[in-house]
Formats: sequence, C-alpha cells, structure tokens
Amino acid sequence: MAITPSQRLIAAARENIAPALILQSFALVVVLSFFYLEQAKSSFEYVAQIKTQFGILYAIVSTALFGGFLPFVFLYFKQKIKTQKFQHFIFYILVWAFMGWLIDSFYQLQAGWFGDQADAITVIKKTAVDQFVFSVFITSPLLTALYIWKESGFRWAVTRQSLSRRFFYSRLSATIISTWCIWLPAVSLIYMMPSSLQIPLFNCVLCFFVLIISALDRD
Repeated sequence: MAITPSQRLIAAARENIAPALILQSFALVVVLSFFYLEQAKSSFEYVAQIKTQFGILYAIVSTALFGGFLPFVFLYFKQKIKTQKFQHFIFYILVWAFMGWLIDSFYQLQAGWFGDQADAITVIKKTAVDQFVFSVFITSPLLTALYIWKESGFRWAVTRQSLSRRFFYSRLSATIISTWCIWLPAVSLIYMMPSSLQIPLFNCVLCFFVLIISALDRD
C-alpha cells in the first residue's frame, strides 16, 4: 500500500523527535559555553579567527567535511553504500560544498538585512526568514530533488519519473517537517552567535544531524 502524504508527514515528525532533542541540546550547550564558560573562550576565538581569515572558503570546505565527507565515511563503513561508491562520494562532497557556500552567503545576506545583533527581535526575524522562506522555497526543494536523483542511481530518466507533482510534494513536505523539527530551534541558537561562529556551529549540528539520521536508517 502506498504511503499517503499525511502518513509521510506524521512519520517524519515522529522519527525526528529524538534526534531533534539531542541536536538542540548540543547546540544549546555550545551557545551557553560561549556566553558563560570562560575556559572555552580561547577555543571559540581560535575558530572565529579561522572563519574570518578564510571567509566563504572556510564555509565551503568545512561544510563539505561535516555534511559530506564524515557522513559518507560513516555510511560506507556501515555498508549502507554498496554500489556506485565513487559517485556517492563525489555527490556528498559537491552537494555539501555548494550548500556551505549557499548558507554562508545567506547568513551574510541576513546580517546585511537585519544586522549582527543577538537581541530577540533580530534572532526571531532571521529565524523566520531562514525556516519559512529560505528553507521552504530553496534548500528543501533543492536537497529533495538532489537526493531523489541519488536514490535513482544518478539516472536522469528515472529521476524525472520520480519528480511527479504528487510524489515530489509528498517527499518535499516530509523534508520540510523534518527540517523544522531539527533546525527551527537550532537555527535560533545559531543566530545568537557572532557571525564568525554561525557556520562553525551550523556544521557541528549538521554533522550530528546527518550521522543520527543515517544511524536510524534501516539496513
């Protein structure tokens, strides 16, 4: 029996509750350490200096590492990638390198729109635009289509058949719900950090997010 869109949404919400709580707790610990743990200041300053020095190149390389390379290695040794291993490796690296560029550019754009302050109003504005505009209309559709292409064995003909309106909207809705479960509170915490530390925190959450979701996959 085919899974209905509503069933997919409910399943997506249920499957992401536990990972969401873990990741949000992790992000909260990082933010609290930045503001209140004096011993951690030097580590944060070191990371901020690297991000400032290399700029968007840091975002590209670090996101490819945390979102692409490390999850690929995990999936490879879990034997979840059994065919087209080189294609999968290139896919993970290039997709998440591009996402690093895109997300860092978006963070800079938001800073230009709303400023670099960490007050409640600024954080709420950035989070709302991030999760209800940028995510819904850009990143979620893009990643959904790309992962459907990967699951289709990187075959365009099969991918086009899978991207029917009903299937795409059903899959996209589940992706958006999953994104909100994981990232809505996490993004709020990310925007509380200085600009130079937003991508580093994003990458930490991203890495754990991909690894936890991968661990939940059925063999």
